[in-house]
Amino acid sequence: MNLREDLVSFPTCPGVYLMKNAAGRIIYVGKAKHLRRRVASYFQPDHRLPIKVRAMMPKVQGIDFLCTSTEKEALLLEASLIKKHRPKYNIVLRDDKQYVLFCLARNHPFPALRLTRRVIRDGSVYFGPFTSALAARETKRVIDRLFPLRKCRDTVFANRVRPCLQYHIGRCLAPCCLPVSQEAYLEVVRQVELFLSGKSAELVAGLETEMLAASEALDFERAARLRDSIRSLQETTERQAAVLSDGRDLDVLGLHSHDTGISLAVVFVRQGRIIDGQTFWFPGASVQTAEDERTVINAFILQFYTAERFIPARLVTALGGADPGVGEILSDLRGGKTVLAKARGEQERRLVDIATANARADVRQHRRAGADGKGLARALGLDREIGRVECVDVSHIQGEGMRAGLVAFTDGQEDKEAYRIYAFPELEGSADDYLALARFAVRRVQSGPPWPDLLLIDGGRGQLRAVERALNEVGAAGLFALAAIAKGESRRAGELGDAVFLPGRKNPAHLKAGSPELLFLQHVRDTAHRFAISRLRRHKRGTQFKSELDSLSGIGPKTARLLWERFGSLEAMVAASVDELAALPGLGFRKAVAIHAALGALGSVPANAKC
Repeated sequence: MNLREDLVSFPTCPGVYLMKNAAGRIIYVGKAKHLRRRVASYFQPDHRLPIKVRAMMPKVQGIDFLCTSTEKEALLLEASLIKKHRPKYNIVLRDDKQYVLFCLARNHPFPALRLTRRVIRDGSVYFGPFTSALAARETKRVIDRLFPLRKCRDTVFANRVRPCLQYHIGRCLAPCCLPVSQEAYLEVVRQVELFLSGKSAELVAGLETEMLAASEALDFERAARLRDSIRSLQETTERQAAVLSDGRDLDVLGLHSHDTGISLAVVFVRQGRIIDGQTFWFPGASVQTAEDERTVINAFILQFYTAERFIPARLVTALGGADPGVGEILSDLRGGKTVLAKARGEQERRLVDIATANARADVRQHRRAGADGKGLARALGLDREIGRVECVDVSHIQGEGMRAGLVAFTDGQEDKEAYRIYAFPELEGSADDYLALARFAVRRVQSGPPWPDLLLIDGGRGQLRAVERALNEVGAAGLFALAAIAKGESRRAGELGDAVFLPGRKNPAHLKAGSPELLFLQHVRDTAHRFAISRLRRHKRGTQFKSELDSLSGIGPKTARLLWERFGSLEAMVAASVDELAALPGLGFRKAVAIHAALGALGSVPANAKC
C-alpha cells in the first residue's frame, strides 16, 4: 500500500482523518479544513516534521477520513473520536471527571442549596467548580450551619406535613409547613449567593447592621446568633484575596513542556478570586512551537469542557489565538458567548504566570515519578531500571473462591488492559495463600511476556519465598525482580509500619516514610488488593445466586443453564412472564408455569445479580 499515492482520492472538504497501524487500531485522529492538503503535509522530509510525527508515521499503515460540512463540525467530531478511541498519539485528557459545583435552583419559590457535578440550563445559579469534593462538602456544612435554607429534596418538600429536626435546631425556616414569607426566605438566599460569590465584606456588613438593630430592640438571643454567624464567616473567608478587582469569572490555562511530557494547569477564578485549580499530565507529548502549544490547548479544551460543565465567559492563555471554531463550540455549550483569548492587563498575566508555575511544578513532580523507575531500582538495590510493575494479591473467604488478582503499572500509570484474575478451583476449601501464590507464579510464567521489571507481592517474607521457590522450580529464576510489601498496623500512606522485603535479605529494604518510592509501591499494592477483593465478591455473589436457583424444584442443571443464558440475572428471571419462560427451547407451557411459581417464591433479589 502506497499511502502517498492514495492522497489523490482524498477530498478537499473539511473533515477528520484517522491514522491506523498494521493491526487496524486508530493511533491518531486529526481535523482539517482541507483534508487532502492536511494529510499531504505528513509526507514531507523527516527534518521538516515535528518529533512526534516522525515517530508516528512509520507506524501508519492506513488512513481513513470522514467528511463534514464545516470546520466546526470537524472539531466536534475530532473531539468525539479522540474520547472514543483514545489514540496513542493524541493529547488525551485522562482525568475528565466532572467537578463539584454548588447549585441554587432559582426556579423554585424556596430554593435549596445542593452539590452537583452537572450543569443544567434551567435558570439555576452555579458556583464553583471545586476539584475537591471533601472541601466542597465542608463548605456546605458551614453554609448549612449559618444560613437556614431548606435541606430537603423537592419531593420531600412537597409532601412534608410537619417541620423536621433541622427546623428545631434552628437551621431551616421550614417553608414546607410554616407560613414563611418568600421575601424573607429569598433574603437568606441572597446572603448565600453573596457568600459563595466571595462578597463576604458586604454580607458581614449587612449582618452587623442586623446585629446592632437586634441589640437595640433588646432581642439579645438573635443578636448573639448573628454575632456567632459573623465570626464564623470571618474565620471562613479571612484567607480569601481578590485577584481581579472587577470580580469576573475566568478559567486560566498554563502549559509547560518537558522531554518526558506536557503538563497543563487550569486555574479557576470565580468572582475575582482563585477558588481552585487542577493539573493534567500528558506523558510522551511534546511542544516545539507556539503553534504546537495552541494545538495542545485547543485539543484540551474540546475534551475538557462539556455542556454539563461550568464554562465561564472568558478563557485566558499566554498565547491566545485559538481556532475560531473552538470559541463557537464553547459558546454553544455555554449558551452564551465564550472567548479564548490572550491574557490582557497585569492581573490576567499574573494569573497565567500562576497557572504556568503550577504546570511547571507538576512537570517536576512527574519527572520525579518517571525517574522513580531509576529511583525505585536504587531504593530496592536493583541493577536495572523499573518501567513495568506487576502486583499480585490472593483473596478468598475462609478458603472459598480462591483468587489471585494481578494489576500492572507501566511508567507509573495503570495498565488496566493487563489486569488479570487467576482462579484456583483445585484449591477450593483451602486457605493456603502460599500454595495459591506458587500456582500463580507458574501460570504467570506460562502466560508469557510482556514480563514485569518488578513483581510485587502483597504479603511478607513467607509469600515472597513461596513465589521465589515456584519460579526456581520452573527454571524462571531471575526472569524478573521480586519484592513483597507487608501491611503495617496503620494503612495510611507512608507509614513506617509498611515493610518491603527482598529475596535474600533478612531485613526490610530501607524506604523512607512518605518517599515517592514507598508511596508508589503502596498505591500499587492497594490497587491489587481492591481488584482481587472486587472480583472475589463478584464470584461469590454469582455462585450464591446460582446455587439458589439450582435448589428450586423443577430446575435442573440444563434448565438453569438455559435460564442464565436467556435472562442473565435472577431479577430478570423473577420478572419474566410464563410466555417468556415457555419460549425457551424444550421447556413447554406446563413446566414454564411451575418454574414461574418457583421463581416467584424467591422474592426480591439484588439487581446486580449476574452469572
